[in-house]
Amino acid sequence: MSVARFIADQRTNYAVPHTLVCVLLGVSLAWFYKWLKRAEGPGAASGLFTDTDRRRDSVDRAVRVAFKKAKGLHGSPRLHEDLREAGWQISEKTVADSMRRQGLVARVIKRRSGLTRQDKSAPKFPDLVRRDFTAPAPNRKWVGDITEIPTAEGKLYLATVIDLYSRRLLGAATSNHPDAELACAAIRMAVTARGGKEAIWREDESERVIFHSDRGSTYTAGSFSRLCAQLGIRQSMGRVGSCFD
Repeated sequence: MSVARFIADQRTNYAVPHTLVCVLLGVSLAWFYKWLKRAEGPGAASGLFTDTDRRRDSVDRAVRVAFKKAKGLHGSPRLHEDLREAGWQISEKTVADSMRRQGLVARVIKRRSGLTRQDKSAPKFPDLVRRDFTAPAPNRKWVGDITEIPTAEGKLYLATVIDLYSRRLLGAATSNHPDAELACAAIRMAVTARGGKEAIWREDESERVIFHSDRGSTYTAGSFSRLCAQLGIRQSMGRVGSCFD
């Protein structure tokens, strides 16, 4: 009995994946598939392979191609969708079985953790915006955040301040560190863009401009809070872990 025939028999008679048998015997998958193609070609009256075997091989090839096309990131549910879109009439279980036979395991991309680090000992500010991200006039509601930007030189952090009335970017400061100093630079820039402290100051505290942010330690830091108070800005913060705030 030839090696290729033995591999085929293990798969047909005992449901042992041919990929596993090839590995155990030190046989190249490419060589086995070439032999398989010859065995199934014109004039090959071997009768080695059933319709189920041929269907399994076709599915394996399609799954392998789809997996490679997805750069190894799709598991059986998403590969199933990809193959269905490509016109295959196939179940998710069949895709999962094929992946298991071929040892195809989707890679998991580690998501970067957010920049928000809450200082539980710092004072908290009430939510003055309450998910109403509109404003009747300029300098009524500002919002801000800090974003990490990967560069060839390392990480760069961008702090922004936006007026909700016009959606205009008032302040945009960058730094190598996502600290309170960066947030202070952005808020100073915003105040300057609106004509300075005298232009935004209101005697009635309830009418002063609101600056809404997350509850990260950057915005609860004493230096940032003192600066906002000096400039006549009321701080507002959303709830922890809520993207809607």
